[in-house]
Amino acid sequence: MALPKKKTVRAAAAQIAPDLDSEGGTLARVLETVHEAGCRGVELIVFPETFVPYYPYFSFVQPPARQGADHLLLMQRAPTVPGPMTEAVAAAARQAGMVVVLGVNERDHGSLYNTQLVFDADGRLVLKRRKITPTYHERMVWGQGDGSGLKAVDTAVGRVGALACWEHYNPLARYALMADHEQIHCAQFPGSLVGPIFAEQMGVTIRHHALESGCFVVNATGWLHDEQVRRLMPDEALQGALRGGCHSAIVSPEGKYLAEPLTEGEGLVVADLDLALIDKRKRMMDSVGHYARPELLSLAIRRDAASTTRPLAAPEPALLSDDIPLPPEAA
Repeated sequence: MALPKKKTVRAAAAQIAPDLDSEGGTLARVLETVHEAGCRGVELIVFPETFVPYYPYFSFVQPPARQGADHLLLMQRAPTVPGPMTEAVAAAARQAGMVVVLGVNERDHGSLYNTQLVFDADGRLVLKRRKITPTYHERMVWGQGDGSGLKAVDTAVGRVGALACWEHYNPLARYALMADHEQIHCAQFPGSLVGPIFAEQMGVTIRHHALESGCFVVNATGWLHDEQVRRLMPDEALQGALRGGCHSAIVSPEGKYLAEPLTEGEGLVVADLDLALIDKRKRMMDSVGHYARPELLSLAIRRDAASTTRPLAAPEPALLSDDIPLPPEAA
């Protein structure tokens, strides 16, 4: 019996700087990068957390009383989903024949959300999910997500799942994607934040998930140029809070780096994913299969989308006294 043909996927993690000066500048960078990656044969690309229009770095270094103007500007520049931004990315994905995973600040009327979008290679938006709980300073900027997008989706490159930043420290959120049999996990972090320790912790986190899930992990972090750091925080004593924390990388199901992680500057981390490695890993340890004990330990997920309203059933009409039926013996 002939063995199935080996399937490989060329993946890329994009570490690039956002445009802090214009509404459409970062989107233009996304489209250029998709085209560049397509010329290199990339079939899946992952961009950093809330990359469009930019991650709210201001919220990490400014006190709440000073954040108003920057928060409003971010809201004004944030895209709606669907909208012109999603149409542009969908067209780029379709033209390149590439699966695109993009982090955006999604505007939904008067609120912003940390949203992850997955576009299939034909341009269809196959997943929109919101970060379940914004982390620390982010709670001043974004609303909470729900479980409706906590799932893996079928794409041209396989089953793809996604989590943002410290959601990777929520073992139940990770298990939800593991149980949905993700083959390629797309991780997104802001980059240029916290310092070198953030990058070190990130490396441990994504390698552990690759091993535990038996999947590939493609992790993208953002990058800030020195001028952008100085602009966001003029106080030199606090500029260190906006440096380091970059670790764009691709990890195999065996926990190995498939390319040198990018920790400084801009660029693409590119590697070929041999999907046969998933079976090689899971043959020995399938956390949601033969190595699981569902009769002892299991996960309950509420997958309906959160809503501020819900319909109530109409009350039964009241019967008038004349409408009350008489018993048979009195008829």
